[in-house]
Amino acid sequence: MGRRGSLEVMEPPAKTTTLVIVDDHPLVRAGIKALLHLEGDLDVVGEAEDHAEAIEVIAAVQPDLVLVDLSLKNSNGLNLIKELAQKRNAPLILTVSMHDEYTYAVRCLKAGARGYIMKQEGTERILEAIRCVLSGETYLSSAMTRNAVNHVSGLRPTPGASPVSMLSNRELELFQLTGKGLEIAEIAEVMSISPRTVEVHRSHIKKKLGLRTSTEIFQVAYDWLRDSGLQI
Repeated sequence: MGRRGSLEVMEPPAKTTTLVIVDDHPLVRAGIKALLHLEGDLDVVGEAEDHAEAIEVIAAVQPDLVLVDLSLKNSNGLNLIKELAQKRNAPLILTVSMHDEYTYAVRCLKAGARGYIMKQEGTERILEAIRCVLSGETYLSSAMTRNAVNHVSGLRPTPGASPVSMLSNRELELFQLTGKGLEIAEIAEVMSISPRTVEVHRSHIKKKLGLRTSTEIFQVAYDWLRDSGLQI
């Protein structure tokens, strides 16, 4: 508070940015919340562990920014991003995930996210990504930026990109479920498709990844999930 003669002048309060964290791991949510609490202008006003809860919480608190993981409890973060981005007065969305950025970053941007950062990055990078998105920019790692440009221009992907990145979103979802050991009927139920459609997707996956049998799909998918550090 300052003074001009005998007149008191109130300093305008600092603008606070509100955030919601959507992640199926309570410890991860707590860690990110603690990190943001140290920033005076960032306020976590809600948390959720799955798609349905996220929609409910976000509708109630109307945050400025939503941090979304891709692996959610009984749901898929990519579908949540799509739904949020289509809403009127949609919040900004930043994907914070353990999933391979070469496989998922461009998919998330196409779905409506404004940035993608892997959880393995340090706290300074996560804050940098948040600030970048809040400023109206798009955040990607430098390596992923080059890969995204190549993707859009039709050039060869950056070295290090997984062959799995060639799969469509639905094929990738099915690939992950296969790696988790789900059978055809279970995959069909989770994805709300017919067993026949599951078989068609599997056929496309075999062709794109150079595989011959369903057993090979399972082994490659299992290894990919394990090597990506994802919970199986």
